[in-house]
Amino acid sequence: MPIVDHLPTNMRNKIRVAENDCWEWAGALNSKGYGSFGHLGHRVSTHRLAYELLVGPIMDGLHIDHLCRNRSCCNPVHLEAVPQRTNTLRGVGFAATNAVKTHCRHGHEYTAENTYTDKRGSRSCKTCRTASHRKSAA
Repeated sequence: MPIVDHLPTNMRNKIRVAENDCWEWAGALNSKGYGSFGHLGHRVSTHRLAYELLVGPIMDGLHIDHLCRNRSCCNPVHLEAVPQRTNTLRGVGFAATNAVKTHCRHGHEYTAENTYTDKRGSRSCKTCRTASHRKSAA
């Protein structure tokens, strides 16, 4: 019996298996492109529900990462429970792009001595900050 058969029938009927083995959700999508489904009187994300039903509970503090990068996919083989930071850094968004930068836009290296990190985790170059403060004070 294929693993998809272990899902509730009304959920299973809205899954289309693609050539890349993604289980693409053919039902409602939320504004971010994730599948949305009514289950036991609650609106749930299809990828989270599939993971919980077929793999197990999602521990507190973990998020589900789509290894296939397809937000509408709910194939548990394509999903992994990871901390939010890991999920963010694996992505292609602004935070992930900036996290891998080794130098500021003016070419100064991000080292422990030359990097200021604010309480949200954003980095800035101390050399550039110092130059900016001197310029505005003059």
